[in-house]
Amino acid sequence: MSTDTYHQTVQNVYRDAALTPASNLCCVPQRPQYLPGLVIPPIMHEMNYGCGSTVHPEDFTPNCTALYVGVGGGLEALQLAYFCRRPGGVIAVDPVAEMRQAAAKNLDLAAKENDWFDPSFVRIVDGDALNLPVDDDTIDLAAQNCLFNIFTADGDLQKALAEMHRVLTPGGRLSMSDPITPVPLPPHVKNNEQWRAECLSGCQLLDDYLNQMVDAGFGSIEVRKRTPYRMLDTVTYQLREPILLETIEVAAHKTQVPPDGACIFTGATAVYFGDQPQLDDGNGHVLQRNLPYPVCDKTAANLKALQRKDLVVTDPTWHYQGGGCC
Repeated sequence: MSTDTYHQTVQNVYRDAALTPASNLCCVPQRPQYLPGLVIPPIMHEMNYGCGSTVHPEDFTPNCTALYVGVGGGLEALQLAYFCRRPGGVIAVDPVAEMRQAAAKNLDLAAKENDWFDPSFVRIVDGDALNLPVDDDTIDLAAQNCLFNIFTADGDLQKALAEMHRVLTPGGRLSMSDPITPVPLPPHVKNNEQWRAECLSGCQLLDDYLNQMVDAGFGSIEVRKRTPYRMLDTVTYQLREPILLETIEVAAHKTQVPPDGACIFTGATAVYFGDQPQLDDGNGHVLQRNLPYPVCDKTAANLKALQRKDLVVTDPTWHYQGGGCC
């Protein structure tokens, strides 16, 4: 499968989706996200070609500048603008002219329904994830939804992640939602260009997906959600056993990778219940007695290695909500 060929297939699929909304493309059934005073035109829901959400209120800072790669119908660009609320506060990048035009039209509709919104809040530009038309260190929050899984992991994905890392300010966040697979996909699935464009055959194993971000220089990663995505049945996809793909929502922080490895939060918690008021593990983590303390996977492993009878480390919930170590 050549890079140029699968890039063209992806663009063709999304060009068609821009002209005629494709209800079975990427998106999974989910409750529409409503925010106070935000009215979302129905066409934006019809053109929601993502597999989760990348918009989380806790990610926004004052005068935040946000970047959204792969604008789609403009849904998440509008949601980002809800928090940024200033001209050029959101930059939306897409390589497909028809999709850019459709998003601009949808945002004009949104302006008629939302008195707080002006289309100038979202600047739609031609470009793609492999060569972002954005200066270094200028973006506070970058986001992509069901986009990175269309790239091959042997070059393009690393370049796309490096581009996101480049444009983010120090401490900035990359919010992502992508499908993953529990087992390696067979070659005939991985090499199918149409299935790759439909966000199926580019799915990676969870550890591989997270390690790609660490290799790109993101020092702290939060796994915020993990839910079923699609079933690959044995007949359609010529498999011996069906494969249930999952959606994962992640926030990667542009911070230095610590010498002992990145901090990856998957929802693990440590609880100390000994005789003393608190437990100091000697690595900068102080656990108050009887209180749950969110820990990254690295710290969880170190605490388990202590083999203390007055310390419990819970399994990952895959729904990290912040706080705790690091």
